[in-house]
Amino acid sequence: MVTSISYKENEQLDHYRQTFDSVDFNSILTLPKSPLFGTDGIRGKAGELLNASFAMQLGFWAGIVLKASSPMSGPIIIGQDSRNSSDMLAMAIASGLTSAGLDVWHIGLCPTPCVAHLTRSTHAKGGIMISASHNPPEDNGIKFFSHQGTKLSAKLAGQIEAGLRGTIILSQQETKIWGKSYYCPEMAHDYTQTLLNSLPSGLTFAGMRIVLDLAWGASVNIAPDLFKQLGADVICLHDQPDGSRINVNCGSTHLETLQEAVKTYQADLGFAFDGDADRVMAIDATGKIVDGDYILYLWGQYLKTQNLLPDDLIIATVMANLGFERAWQKLGGKFIRTAVGDQHVQAQMWETGAMLGGEQSGHIICHHYGVSGDGVQTALQLTALVRQLGVSLDELINQSFQTYPQILKNVRVENRERRCNWEQCEPLQNAIFSAQTAMGDQGRILVRASGTEPLIRVMVESACANSAQHWTEHLIQIVQQYLAIE
Repeated sequence: MVTSISYKENEQLDHYRQTFDSVDFNSILTLPKSPLFGTDGIRGKAGELLNASFAMQLGFWAGIVLKASSPMSGPIIIGQDSRNSSDMLAMAIASGLTSAGLDVWHIGLCPTPCVAHLTRSTHAKGGIMISASHNPPEDNGIKFFSHQGTKLSAKLAGQIEAGLRGTIILSQQETKIWGKSYYCPEMAHDYTQTLLNSLPSGLTFAGMRIVLDLAWGASVNIAPDLFKQLGADVICLHDQPDGSRINVNCGSTHLETLQEAVKTYQADLGFAFDGDADRVMAIDATGKIVDGDYILYLWGQYLKTQNLLPDDLIIATVMANLGFERAWQKLGGKFIRTAVGDQHVQAQMWETGAMLGGEQSGHIICHHYGVSGDGVQTALQLTALVRQLGVSLDELINQSFQTYPQILKNVRVENRERRCNWEQCEPLQNAIFSAQTAMGDQGRILVRASGTEPLIRVMVESACANSAQHWTEHLIQIVQQYLAIE
């Protein structure tokens, strides 16, 4: 719990609030017809939908909804990544929130799980993270958290969107209550201390060499310091907050540089975070990629031996490799899949009482330590596991399972309506049926629209690599022919 903090009022944010005093919050924005909220908040090109006017009204309506729904009496906590547009959006959304009568505590540059943690551990009404996660620099996004530190429910997101679309009308009296904005980056210390406290007492990483790819993003001020405090020899890549280069050929979606660095420096481990550090991918000493499936398996196996995994249950998504699922079941474990998105994993964990879940992409949630995906926490825990077992990560991977050949490709589909309604494309449905029939129970197909980028994702998994390649290419061709056309 955060018990005492010295707050410094952010005069710049107050200036923005005064600038927007005359805004009519009952005015209707020009918005796309499709839903604003995707799998992880609202995301898009900065300066288009995500401009200052939209963010200010979004903040106002979020404030109105959170005031009515949250039992807590405190502020809204805001954090951001390093994108060039993040300052603009944070200031604008804070102006909307203060115009709704709420105080704002602005943490500044910090990982998304830091906002989730602080929202949950204080009396905050909710939290907001300004970040487009693993997306390129020109994108940005706005993620919302409930007072419990979990992603905002679809119901509350729908109420915020209803306000933006003009289906809720407020009286003038309701728009004349002001809050204040405070800049308090020191609050992030509570988050980092919680990460350290989650590790076994007396644990040290002394003698371990670890390479960190920080993606020019939100983890640059936190991850290296934690690993150094624990005694590791740390080598950092892309370790400045650079909004022009965030995620560009680096981080959790571009692992080549980290793989090379691990081998060059003869490191024990490498970790790559995305722009907001809510996910991580690992590299073992041989340069092999250790994705979320392997992390879940190894961490789950350890928790199982400690009797800390209720029902030996792991929650994963439809993207999880079939080899992982069958290997876990062979250990006597239970395995439940959800739709893609950590909010779906989280919901299933609450429903079943599971303590561990996550995604192949590196979003890992462990309820023993928190309620959100946390890349830095996962990296620390995996390193601790390697140190405690006294076995290298590459040895642990070799003893775990073999993945089925899995191919994932993306097709850019700019037309939002066509992308969101891809299931109505008859030629694509026919192609999927043909591929599923041909592979039988020896393979899987997953086609879906990304909730965070203008992409259709096609995944084919098969016991036969040639079959996976053939059907991936066929489905990609159909998507390009019928959906990606301009």
